[in-house]
Amino acid sequence: MRGRDGGQNKHLVPSLCIGLLCLIFLVLYYGSFGTQGQHANSAIEYGTKFSRTIGWSSVDNSELGKSDESIFSQEGDDGLVPKSFPVCDNRHSELIPCLDRNLIYQTRLKLDLSLMEHYERHCPQPEKRYNCLIPPPTSYKVPIKWPQSRDEVWQVNIPHTHLAHEKSDQNWMVVKGDKIVFPGGGTHFHYGAGKYISHIANMLNFSNNILNDEGRLRTVLDVGCGVASFGGYLLSSDIIAMSLAPNDVHQNQIQFALERGIPAYLGVLGTKRLPYPSRSFEFAHCSRCRIDWLQRDGILLLELDRLLRPGGYFAYSSPEAYAQDEEDLRIWKQMSALVERMCWKIAAKKNQTVIWVKPLTNDCYMKRAPGTQPPLCKSNNDPDAVWGVPMEACISPYSEQIQRDEGSGLAPWPARLTTPPPRLADFGISTDMFEKDMEIWHQRVDSYWSLLGSKIRPNTLRNLMDMKANLGSFAAALKEMPVWVMNVVPEDGPNTLKIIYDRGLIGTTHDWCEAFSTYPRTYDLLHAWTVFSDIEKKGCSAEDLLLEMDRILRPTGFVIFRDKKPIIDFIDKYLTALHWESVAIADAESNSELEDKEGILVIQKKLWLMDEGTKDSA
Repeated sequence: MRGRDGGQNKHLVPSLCIGLLCLIFLVLYYGSFGTQGQHANSAIEYGTKFSRTIGWSSVDNSELGKSDESIFSQEGDDGLVPKSFPVCDNRHSELIPCLDRNLIYQTRLKLDLSLMEHYERHCPQPEKRYNCLIPPPTSYKVPIKWPQSRDEVWQVNIPHTHLAHEKSDQNWMVVKGDKIVFPGGGTHFHYGAGKYISHIANMLNFSNNILNDEGRLRTVLDVGCGVASFGGYLLSSDIIAMSLAPNDVHQNQIQFALERGIPAYLGVLGTKRLPYPSRSFEFAHCSRCRIDWLQRDGILLLELDRLLRPGGYFAYSSPEAYAQDEEDLRIWKQMSALVERMCWKIAAKKNQTVIWVKPLTNDCYMKRAPGTQPPLCKSNNDPDAVWGVPMEACISPYSEQIQRDEGSGLAPWPARLTTPPPRLADFGISTDMFEKDMEIWHQRVDSYWSLLGSKIRPNTLRNLMDMKANLGSFAAALKEMPVWVMNVVPEDGPNTLKIIYDRGLIGTTHDWCEAFSTYPRTYDLLHAWTVFSDIEKKGCSAEDLLLEMDRILRPTGFVIFRDKKPIIDFIDKYLTALHWESVAIADAESNSELEDKEGILVIQKKLWLMDEGTKDSA
């Protein structure tokens, strides 16, 4: 009742004025989506409202995508397309949504740290997504071009020098002026990866000390790769490595690798299978990778066994390999006993490095005494199922084809790229169909490069991604270019990734309803063939995917969209909001009168900085 007296009324007008001023301030502060300092919470709220407005969300995919009318074909919805997207706070310039440790803390996930679960993928719920553009660091520069980038990068692009100081005695990296230089060293090979690689080839008696063994050794998995100098120096020997490391205390190691133009992926040997099919690699490598290979009945070593081809090698460089003290000796004895039960044999051992070789056939497995551990995997255990599949402490036996051929039956590189691999039969694909696929994609790649025209020069592109790779023929058509391709196969489609690896290429499995496991600004070109048609069927947000593509695309990088015409038109409306510009738009060739007509849209991402606003591509 005291609110009615006159004294209280005297304070009412000033209070209203102050409140009005606060309201005006808030409107001005949050009113522009593109301004510096836009808070992520505002972006989350905006994105959620937008998704609900167009009827898209991905809270429960089983209940989505059931509308008879496609969002891509709706008319008169221009008012829903934003003129600009919010810009994330610059604290999020290196955000990896599904590997964000802040998310783990906020959601209080109960994870077993000893099993590295906190380094595995944990994606935010739709209402927790940052529906905003990820800004580049202040003063970001267009990355140095390959091959110069193997040895140096701009410091402003990855403003983290802690690894240079922490690993100063190991020659990982050195700060020199405005650049970070990579001498090629590693924890175990201080004097350079090149000499170390030649040493391994010499241990295996390969001709001319070249590790590719005349094309028989092509794909490598480097576990705990550091800044990927091992993989970078393998490239000159026609060997391609998947350099793997987690987003851990050395959190920027993979970011440096990709900035250098070296194939790399964020991942960890934890509780889930790595996203690669069985028999993907001829060679696995661990140099002081600090992995406890004996844990949980050797489950991590058995995961490597699943990934190695018949006759594949595992090079292990570690103090345990020469056993100088009691603890090292204990580990060496236990590890030697484990790999012997797995039917691995020592191919070579020298100084601190031992190289084991995996058997060519099932014969050794069949001769083991009953009850020998680890057991063979059960017949219903699919060794190629990987997306979210838990590891198992068992040995994956070979197929009848491998047993018959006494090996994978793959041609040496580079003939391997165009030779139909035996596993094509798993998909009912004939040699004629395989060759026709190669012919089609050669024609398509030629047309893409014609559309890109003067926008690209011989060294413009380095890190490429094929977001729906099928048999890998897009990447195969680029063999003569100085590029590498991350071939992505959808987790719910035919698992053709094993064909891609059999061709001597690399890639991973992924669900494009989620964020990809990489740092922002890591790819020069994305190829999206019917990717948006696929996520439409699953009921996932096209807008979320556009923002994700912008996150992983380098400034001045390109996207080639190839999809149904309504989808191309839909994407075209978002170019301004994303700070993209159209390079070309065209009709795709049609192989059948019955199929939906496809269109092609080529865009380039502009270089814009938080402190300078948007500016044209450099």
